[in-house]
Amino acid sequence: MATALEKTTTTDGAAVSPASEEQLCLRDLNAWYGESHVLHGVNMTVRRGELVTLLGRNGAGRSSTLRAIMNMVGRRSGEILIKGQDSMGLAPHRIAHLGVGFCPEERGIFSSLTVEENLLLPPMVKGKGRQKEDGARSGDETCGMSLDEIYALFPNLHERRNSQGTRLSGGEQQMLALARILRTGADLLLLDEITEGLAPVINQKLGEVLMMLKARGMTIVLVEQNFRFAAPLADRHYLMEHGSIQEEITAAELPARHAYLHRVLGV
Repeated sequence: MATALEKTTTTDGAAVSPASEEQLCLRDLNAWYGESHVLHGVNMTVRRGELVTLLGRNGAGRSSTLRAIMNMVGRRSGEILIKGQDSMGLAPHRIAHLGVGFCPEERGIFSSLTVEENLLLPPMVKGKGRQKEDGARSGDETCGMSLDEIYALFPNLHERRNSQGTRLSGGEQQMLALARILRTGADLLLLDEITEGLAPVINQKLGEVLMMLKARGMTIVLVEQNFRFAAPLADRHYLMEHGSIQEEITAAELPARHAYLHRVLGV
């Protein structure tokens, strides 16, 4: 099995970014909830502009990996590098300020706030800078989407902007949870089961949004039970079992491994 560092091409055959473009690197990551040892030596690398999935059955450790990256587990060991910076000693809010946006499975919509208030609430974080009209980057300025950009991307949210967040449909709540992250300027997105329980038409919209974000150079780690949704989106897939990564499969290798993954994942 080749490691992430040995991969030399992306889904379209282009050369991948060098190590300096690594946005996330996990080395021998272990994690515990109390006395329960949930992650066992996880190694993973994600480069700028990649969309990578964590595949596996329930309980495999996929969501725990995202929470461990955000320092939202009881105890951790190993190494986590975010854009080259060691984040093991940082509190969750400090990790967010490295430009990391975490969308948990439970979404975290504030019921007492309207859609627009939910969008305006999170603080801006340090992103890669918004592109100016002359093509230059504005350094370390935040690059969060404006409300106009958000509403153009998610017309449903514009229509419901004065409604309480929890009065939205499940699909609209998921759009709001993702849109809220995009407002902050985060450019490394950790997304946990964003299609769970949603209608196919909503999933199609979310898939289109993820591909647009990827085209803009954002980096995405996607935990997803819906393999049919994840398969066409990702550059690489990490297969997890019993709290560790068992195998890495590239998009180019995926057609030959479909039957194997269907058997392993039970889909």
